[in-house]
Amino acid sequence: MSQVDYAVMTNEQLKQYMLDHRDDKAALSAYLERRHQQQLPVIANVKDADFDNKFQAAVARKMRN
Repeated sequence: MSQVDYAVMTNEQLKQYMLDHRDDKAALSAYLERRHQQQLPVIANVKDADFDNKFQAAVARKMRN
């Protein structure tokens, strides 16, 4: 069996590989580590007066992509 190089896979490829090879714990670890290292943008602070509008706009942007 050949060694799989998770580092050369895109995020989507790694996710698909992990879903196709659910018993591959190294793939799961690589995927989770990659997700952990990603900085997610802050949409809005809960205390923002226009939180609902910012949240709905972010959801709408995500749905278009």
